[in-house]
Order: sequence, then C-alpha cells, then structure tokens
Amino acid sequence: MLTKRIIPCLDIKNGRTVKGVNFVNLIDAGDPVILAKQYAELGADELVFLDISATLEGRKTMLEMVLKVAEQVNIPFTVGGGISSIKDVDALLKCGADKISINSSAVKRRELVNELSNKFGSQCVVVAIDAKQIDGEWMVHLAGGTIPTALNLFDWAKEVESRGAGEILFTSMNNDGTKAGFANEALAKLSTELNIPIIASGGAGTVQHFTDTFTIGKADAALAASVFHFGEIAISALKKELKEQNIPIRI
Repeated sequence: MLTKRIIPCLDIKNGRTVKGVNFVNLIDAGDPVILAKQYAELGADELVFLDISATLEGRKTMLEMVLKVAEQVNIPFTVGGGISSIKDVDALLKCGADKISINSSAVKRRELVNELSNKFGSQCVVVAIDAKQIDGEWMVHLAGGTIPTALNLFDWAKEVESRGAGEILFTSMNNDGTKAGFANEALAKLSTELNIPIIASGGAGTVQHFTDTFTIGKADAALAASVFHFGEIAISALKKELKEQNIPIRI
C-alpha cells in the first residue's frame, strides 16, 4: 500500500504566505521561503506553493520566489498560479519545481492538460479543482474561487484524468479554513471514481480530521495550511499519531 502524504500549502500573495476562511479575509502567515525550509526539515512529504492571485491579476507565477523556495527544500515541490502554457511550465521546472498545478487555465482551454501531460509526463501535472457545494451539487469555481462555473466537480475530475492529469488537488470551498474537517463524502466519491491520486484540501483542524480523510475520504494525501503555519499541529506529532492508527505514513 502506498504511504499517505502530508502536504503543507503555501498560499502566496504579494510575496507573503497568507491564509483565510472560505477563500476570503486573508491574514499574513509568514515568509514563504522560511516556512518552506522549516516544513522540509520537519518531515513534510511534499510542498505546494500557490500564487493565489496570479490568475485574478492576469500575471505569471513569481519565478524568483519559486527559485528561492526550491533552494531550501529537498522534497517534491508543486507550484501553481497563472500557468497557461508549456513555456510557463518549462520556466518553473527550470527554477526547481517538481510538479505544476493548473486550475482556471485548464477549464478555459482544456487541451492544456493534454499538452502538458504529453510534454512533461502526467506525473508532473496536478489539476487543482476548487469546488463549492450549492444546493447539493459540487460546482467548480475559478480564479481563486471568485468565478462560478456550470462544471460539476466529478465530471470535470474524470475529464482531466482522461486528458492526462497525474493527480487531482480538490479544495472544498465550503470547508476551507473552517477547521471543521475535510469534505470526506466528496473525496471518497472522487477516490472511488478515479484511478489517479486525490489530494484533500480545505478544513483541517485536528489530527482526527487527517485520520478521517485518509480512512473515510480515501484520500491519498492531505494538504493543510493554517494548522501548520500557526503551530496548531506539528507535522512530526501528526505523523506519529497517524502511524499509531495504522495509517501508512512515512516517518
């Protein structure tokens, strides 16, 4: 059985790590380069770096910041934000990223998933999906959760898998920043219907929430931000507890 992964997420705006609730009311959480180095040393399995306002502001991910973070870490490092072409990905990989994450650009031009998978390999391509449950239906949102679409989460996830995505990073906008637990019912459905790894995002607040998303939600990895940034959960203690609960995890 593959080990489950713990992934701190660095949401970046104006060169700083930020965190909010339900995608709004952002507060400062520190220097991304310092945080990245700490997480690599503390036992994180991977890191995700999301330039959350790049698409909204119509610009590219900050390459200099990516380079600085990559110099500090020795674990897989995924970068997302404002990526819309093979050229963008090539530049990020040259700066030290191991994988890239696309979201809005994949919806706007679906062939992009195919192009990136064919050029760089599916293992390099993570498709991030921000979805909100509205009247019982999970609907995909773009541009940092600001633009609703008519796309259904599960239909879109299946499509990007067929186009060559190597992983899905699903963030529940309803759960994001609430610390009330992950959207395990939706995660379990994704994990059952797809054959690629699913990363759970949105809602981590306790160690039990991680346990639940690996068991009930059947997630392959759990991503979190504020509980790690503000010292509420230590990665080493979290992994120890998960191991004691017989969840396969790298210590």
